[in-house]
Amino acid sequence: MTVSIWQADGTQPLYETDVLVIGAGLVGCTAAYFSRQAGRDVVITDARDIALGASGRNAGFMITGLDLYYHQAIAHYGHAVARELWSLSGRTVRYWRQFAQGGDVPLRECGVLLLAESAAEAADLEQAARALNADGIPIDFHSRDPLGRGYHAAIFQPFDGMVQPVALTQAICAQSGAPLIPNNEVYAIEQLAPERVLVESRLYRFQARKVLLCTNAYSPLLEPYFVGKVIPTRGQVFVTAPLPQPVLETCGYSNYGYMYFRQTFDGRFLLGGARHLFKAQEWDTYDERVTEPVQVALEMYLHHYFPEVNVPIERRWAGIMGFSRDGLPLVGCLPDKPDVGFAVGFTGHGLSFGAAAAERAVDHLLNGAPIGALDAARLG
Repeated sequence: MTVSIWQADGTQPLYETDVLVIGAGLVGCTAAYFSRQAGRDVVITDARDIALGASGRNAGFMITGLDLYYHQAIAHYGHAVARELWSLSGRTVRYWRQFAQGGDVPLRECGVLLLAESAAEAADLEQAARALNADGIPIDFHSRDPLGRGYHAAIFQPFDGMVQPVALTQAICAQSGAPLIPNNEVYAIEQLAPERVLVESRLYRFQARKVLLCTNAYSPLLEPYFVGKVIPTRGQVFVTAPLPQPVLETCGYSNYGYMYFRQTFDGRFLLGGARHLFKAQEWDTYDERVTEPVQVALEMYLHHYFPEVNVPIERRWAGIMGFSRDGLPLVGCLPDKPDVGFAVGFTGHGLSFGAAAAERAVDHLLNGAPIGALDAARLG
């Protein structure tokens, strides 16, 4: 982020705190919660406001799992890492339920369907189901389309569901008890001495013992360390007007997660994805505008698989996700600023890994605890 000399001339008031969390999305608010649970004084600040980034622009899927189907994750990351990641994802979903129960958060435990759009994807789903069952994970495999809409096979994960992500973020922030300073761009971070970090922002000059970056896609704009490690990637969504009657009782993913859909709590049909069809336009961008090609592709998907949904589309939006270089979240501390930690790069799966990643980031920053599979050191 950049701030002009006219916007902040260096005379901003000093604000001292034990822990400064930068980023007021799901991960940042959860990190503040865990820091407060550890007995620290905490403040959260954000360039915009609570849940105005990807945390408030996603589909609201509480889904356990990785960016890859489970057998593919085992082959790519190794069995031990895949199992650890699945455990972290399940832990995250359980935390969301706990936070939702503590606030007025719409949440429905309706399960999630992973749907195959082709015979090849059906074969992958069958292999994934076998690997999940072999590890004692209770999913249901369907060799035929359980929705009767032209899919080839499905995995049903009964332990997952849907949530209103903005309400969830607000509830976590409230339960953390940490004050929030919104609309406050950070433009410089300097490690002055051990447990003494100066963070310069438009409204304040913070002095903190520890700083935690929960800035996801926007991390490269704050620290050069993240350039090439976190890539901003656009996701697009639309919702219809409320339907006269439900057409879907669960959440749906198809085409290896590139397409996703659900009904909202007020009966609208939400559909997102299609970025794989326009990778050059959707990759490495901070532009939050929707684009006609992606929106047309989403409409075509809706007409193909849900032809009875013929109410108007009432809202279209986009959000910027932070994709990591290897598809896994990045947790650690900056090499040249050991009291500046981070939890970023969720690759569109902040609702799958955010809480557990925040927990590990806080434990590492405050206590030096091991990070495990999320350790950013793996990228060099």
